[in-house]
Amino acid sequence: MARVRFFGPAGTAARVRSDELPGNTIGEVLDAARARYGEEFAAVLARSAVWVNGVSVDERQCLSSDDEVAIIPPVSGG
Repeated sequence: MARVRFFGPAGTAARVRSDELPGNTIGEVLDAARARYGEEFAAVLARSAVWVNGVSVDERQCLSSDDEVAIIPPVSGG
């Protein structure tokens, strides 16, 4: 299980700010998140960065039990 934190629109779409999801890789965890939270979340995820322990990663990244995954949508501001 991976600890996942959802920021901004990702949390709004998932309707949670954090959760535990199954998977040994980022890809498996993201697939579980898409299945659990649906199309609105998947659309946000497609535009988001995924970090593990503060470092940007790709879907092949393996996870350990103490890793924290963050889903970070793009931010805009002025």
